[in-house]
Amino acid sequence: MPLVHIHLGRGRATYEQKKELIARVTDTFVDVLGSDKDKVWVVLHEVPRSEWGIGGKPIAEPDR
Repeated sequence: MPLVHIHLGRGRATYEQKKELIARVTDTFVDVLGSDKDKVWVVLHEVPRSEWGIGGKPIAEPDR
């Protein structure tokens, strides 16, 4: 069972975009690896910008 984790910024994608992303990632696993579509799991993790860092520094202040 392929399990795909995708991390993206909170609020980065609409529900419709998330649906399309899940469908396309699933289709890619089916096309490339021959996976059974019903066994491909895709998990989207929405992470606040304050929890991301680049160059040793957070990219945003925490929400208040």
